[in-house]
Amino acid sequence: MQEHKVGIIMNGVTGRMGTNQHLLRSIAAIIQQGGVKISAAETIMPDPILVGRDKNKLAKLCALSGVTKMTTDLDEALSDPYYTIYFDAQTTTRRAEAIRKAVAAGKNIYCEKPIAIDTKEAMALYQLCKESGVKNGVVQDKLWLPGILKLKRLIQQGFFGKILSVRGEFGYWVFEGDSIPAQRPSWNYRKEDGGGIIVDMLCHWRYVLDNVFGKVKAVSCLGATHIPERIDEEGNLYACTADDAAYATFELENDIIAHFNSSWTVRVRRDDLLTLQVDGTKGSAVAGLRECYIQHYGNTPKPVWNPDITQPINFFEGWSKVPEQEAYDNAFKVQWELFLKHVVKGDPFPWDLYEGVKGVQLAEKGLESWEKRCWLDIPDLRKG
Repeated sequence: MQEHKVGIIMNGVTGRMGTNQHLLRSIAAIIQQGGVKISAAETIMPDPILVGRDKNKLAKLCALSGVTKMTTDLDEALSDPYYTIYFDAQTTTRRAEAIRKAVAAGKNIYCEKPIAIDTKEAMALYQLCKESGVKNGVVQDKLWLPGILKLKRLIQQGFFGKILSVRGEFGYWVFEGDSIPAQRPSWNYRKEDGGGIIVDMLCHWRYVLDNVFGKVKAVSCLGATHIPERIDEEGNLYACTADDAAYATFELENDIIAHFNSSWTVRVRRDDLLTLQVDGTKGSAVAGLRECYIQHYGNTPKPVWNPDITQPINFFEGWSKVPEQEAYDNAFKVQWELFLKHVVKGDPFPWDLYEGVKGVQLAEKGLESWEKRCWLDIPDLRKG
């Protein structure tokens, strides 16, 4: 059995997403399963070192995950040629500087979104990676969610006919931190620290729309800071300077209209924290993170507006659940395995930093649209 050991510097995994999705459910899970299987006689085995600013947090993570190596000295880790991949899940404002250091050290780059604070800096990072010849990728996990994969399968099968519209509902109530602890870190609500739901979520909607439904051509976005003050991790009151809700409409190619409501100030009365409804001339579907429900043209009811009587139609009864036709793995883990194959074996990996630039561009245009209160076209980026 040939085993390719791959040293990975994991920076910033003490945060919620870094710990749960990237460390525990991806890298640690890959190690526990015996690596990434290439063939019956060949595997890739990740070998991580955890990097962060808090030694105590790192020690707890090592104990939790089974990882044995940690350091608070990023430069020291980057200087070790054993580590060939640098992964970054820090806050956005810290990402660019660390990626530049890693590229200078010859590391392949894999990072969370948004990859930078603005389009110019994001494109500069992509160009730096390209010119340096290092492999690079951005996390686009929602492409491997079971619900999204089921939608893609329906599109491939022609279920919808001509797709007319896509409606996305994302979010939940994030507690303010006074009587009930908040579920998200305080920096999410400070613009100066890279916070804001437009910056966070429009990156996601860009790659979902581009890859599943069609290229984004234009955007109209309205943001809001509905909760003006919250309590931080130390129990101190702070002013919220970033948006906590966004209401965005997108014009796609093929005359598809998409609208996404994204909010940390909404209560959930839907099937999941994220739902996508796709309506077409021949059928519709509603997908959550895992499940997907469909209604074909032949099963579409014919309601008549009459507010003076109790609604005689149970609209939910006309929908059927898409059956489980395959096994689904953790979405982050799936993309990690693809990136490891890309680095070791040269397998295709189209989700490079250029795709990350597109997400930053849409977020930037969303903020500009909100400021100017207008529609904005999304120009093509020069890949170079």
